[in-house]
Amino acid sequence: MDQKKIGSFLRELRKEKGITQEQLAELTGVSNRSVSRWETGTNLPDLDILIQLADYYNVELREILDGERKDVQMDKETRETVLKAADYSNMKKMDFSRKIFYFFIAGLIADAAYMILLFSDAGEEFDFLSGLCLGIMTGVLILGVIYNSRYMAKLRALKLRLIGKDRGQDM
Repeated sequence: MDQKKIGSFLRELRKEKGITQEQLAELTGVSNRSVSRWETGTNLPDLDILIQLADYYNVELREILDGERKDVQMDKETRETVLKAADYSNMKKMDFSRKIFYFFIAGLIADAAYMILLFSDAGEEFDFLSGLCLGIMTGVLILGVIYNSRYMAKLRALKLRLIGKDRGQDM
């Protein structure tokens, strides 16, 4: 980071807004000397003030830290790519959450069936069904524990490694 370049960019942004150092100091809640030091490159604003300045000047924080404006077309393309990637990621998360929800419902149904069989007189006649319900409940419980722990990420990483090895062998 070039503090001098950042300072000169901050000065340029302030002048584009048509405000004085005193007005900017009042807006950000700092002294006039602080604003002067920022613009000469002697000091940099704190992160919270940098974020406030980026919002006020309608620029990205990255632009302030680089000390220059970015190409608008490249910025739009980057933003569109990031939004598409985020949409794809959200879609995958929703699909996964939906599957977990269905497993949860199956576990609840199995629990209800098990309780009915356990407390009814016909429970001994349906030992296999009772065991199946108990197995489904246990499986859902284990899945819930894995999903809500740090081990889910490790299982996904293992899966991706295995898939990557399989794809590499196919080529």
